[in-house]
Amino acid sequence: MRVLYVDDESDIREIARLALEIDPEMIVETAATGADALALAPSFAPDLILLDVMMPDMDGLATLTRLRAGAATRQTPVIFITARTQATEIHRFKQLGAMAVIPKPFDPMQLAAQVRALMDAAGSAPSA
Repeated sequence: MRVLYVDDESDIREIARLALEIDPEMIVETAATGADALALAPSFAPDLILLDVMMPDMDGLATLTRLRAGAATRQTPVIFITARTQATEIHRFKQLGAMAVIPKPFDPMQLAAQVRALMDAAGSAPSA
């Protein structure tokens, strides 16, 4: 499974990369900004994008809107990883097209399994 993790905090990006790579079937790329994600996603062709909501310049919501406008990323599942987890916010994120929300701080030891379970439940996991 190819995963693009987008977060403006470099330490969180590295922890997430290591946490996701616990699953030997996950290939992980990271991006520091929404603009970087938009540039990388078409060539990397992720099966899933994990996206922080609160980022400078282009936040996760604007990034999701732009991803949905691109032919290569229109159908790519997106899961927000955010500290913004009130029920109204989660509802809004899903209305905007997010598949799910993983709360921050996430448990690095459980992140890969959590992502795989969400993908499996949505029927979005790529076949091996």
